Amino acid sequence: MLLYVYGSIIPAKDKEDKKMNIIIAGDGEVGLFLAEELADENHNITIVDPHEDLLKMVESHSDIMAIAGNSTSISVLKRANIKKTDLLVSVVHDEQINIITALLGKKLGAKRTIARVNSTDNLSVESRGIFKSLGIDELVCPENIAAHEIINLINHSAATEIFEFSDKKLSIYLIKLEEDAPVANKNLYQISQQYPHLDFRAIAIHRNSKTIIPSGNDVLLPNDLIYIITKPEGVDDLLILSGKRKIDIKSIMIAGGGRVGRTAAKQLRKGLNVKLIEKDKKKCLELSDFYDETLVINGDASDIKLLEEEGLRSFDAFVSVTNNSETNILTCLHAKKFGVKKTIALVENIDYIGISQSIGIDTIINKKLITASYIAKFTKPLKTKSIKCLSGTNAEVIEFVANPRSAITKHPICKLKIPEGAIIGGIIRGRKSYIAIGDFQIKENDKVVVFSLPEAMKKVEKLFD
Repeated sequence: MLLYVYGSIIPAKDKEDKKMNIIIAGDGEVGLFLAEELADENHNITIVDPHEDLLKMVESHSDIMAIAGNSTSISVLKRANIKKTDLLVSVVHDEQINIITALLGKKLGAKRTIARVNSTDNLSVESRGIFKSLGIDELVCPENIAAHEIINLINHSAATEIFEFSDKKLSIYLIKLEEDAPVANKNLYQISQQYPHLDFRAIAIHRNSKTIIPSGNDVLLPNDLIYIITKPEGVDDLLILSGKRKIDIKSIMIAGGGRVGRTAAKQLRKGLNVKLIEKDKKKCLELSDFYDETLVINGDASDIKLLEEEGLRSFDAFVSVTNNSETNILTCLHAKKFGVKKTIALVENIDYIGISQSIGIDTIINKKLITASYIAKFTKPLKTKSIKCLSGTNAEVIEFVANPRSAITKHPICKLKIPEGAIIGGIIRGRKSYIAIGDFQIKENDKVVVFSLPEAMKKVEKLFD
């Protein structure tokens, strides 16, 4: 997944500043989800939410403090100990509340503030500068990030997810292994012997809702979701060996004209034939005036007959981003049935992710996970870049910088004590990138891409201390 940053990154100050005091202002599932995600990383989390019933759910999580109230109340923020807060995150649905909360929080002593916004106008360079001068360090717009994720996936049509590092010197692709893939039903040792000069390697396998860090004896099975790290020159071989074919996408149908759909349509209409279907007539008229090159249809995307009449079978890609997850899943399944090559669904229920992938939808996008991935960066030590994976696993991809005299630089990779549940995927040294192999020696200031499950994270971090 590509991350789009609105403002300058302000990471934790140093290696000792790992445990942070964080306040999350929410008004529903997004705030609670973020609180639970960050609490799992051993931070001190306080969630402020006006819904007392929802906060009762938090009581079962012993690591989270819950305060019922309005985050724009000075007294409530003081109760949350705003003076000692390292990071204040406001993610309620009303962007005005988020802006006011962040402004008050910074004035009352919060070191850093992040506000969720809905309007793309607030993401302009001028607007960001104004908000920064007032005390809001970062702006996050999940809908905008989701739209850019869709655009990137359309441009890399064979992938389910994409993670890019250091100007694309290394990339991690999530690929679903096809039945006829040349490497299917072979273990990694056999593959390395048969293809010794590959510029990529498998670093994780997601199978039956479980994530496996593979060894040489692990066999790749058809329909496995495989995380593969690659250099740019390795992408073509990667697609061939995984049974994937480059899809030449020239036409795309988008169901849903909300913020995600309209932002994606705005970018994709350049060079592509785009048709957008929206149920709300008033919104359709607005979109028609705004997009000269996009055909906007007033209709219900859940009406399969309508989709057929609008030529669904003739489109190369179908993206469903309505405000109903079930509609998005079902319409994507119908698109697949009609022969559409690439399908992307916006799904708000995280529990649906694994099921949706198993039944054939190419990519699932979830705004809660996107937001968590964005915000998690601000809780990491200096010189690290962390990205949460989206495909139903709680793993992370981390880009570390090797510190002088750190353990990671003492021995070749094959002699390092890499904890179980983690794997070094690749290294970036200056302008060059390398796929990690056993005899490679990591040096000071190298950027090292690591794939890790949560239980291994602390031990991995110690290697770079």
